[in-house]
Amino acid sequence: MPYVSEYPIFAVTADIVLFAGRGDDRSVLLIRRGSDPYAGHLALPGGFVDIDEDLPDAAHRELAEETGVSGVVLRQLGTYGRPGRDPRGRTVSVVFVGHLPQESVATAGDDAAEAHWIRLADLVASDEGLAFDHEEVLRDALAIEV
Repeated sequence: MPYVSEYPIFAVTADIVLFAGRGDDRSVLLIRRGSDPYAGHLALPGGFVDIDEDLPDAAHRELAEETGVSGVVLRQLGTYGRPGRDPRGRTVSVVFVGHLPQESVATAGDDAAEAHWIRLADLVASDEGLAFDHEEVLRDALAIEV
């Protein structure tokens, strides 16, 4: 059945910022996108919320599908909805953040070509940017994750 609305229809995604470790050894879990948009670029794990899915459930599902990581406590960081943030169309992302004491095994799946823990110091030193507005999201997560 097609969706009909007098209001513009837009997509909702759940993205995850997952940290591990403390201090200078802290790292973040990133994927390398396997498909467009931004194929080959680093990004936060995440994806589209299913029509009958609660937001935290979507975040846990996407994290498990793209990285193999599960059983993580996540809390909502914020909502990102600037027009143009996703070239596929109007997309609002609800971002969740979590922290593990140490890195766990990450295995790429779903539409992620790779899944890696990357030391924050190495990411900052790199000239490789993140897909979408994920650099802004990561900065916001770092601001609350002390």
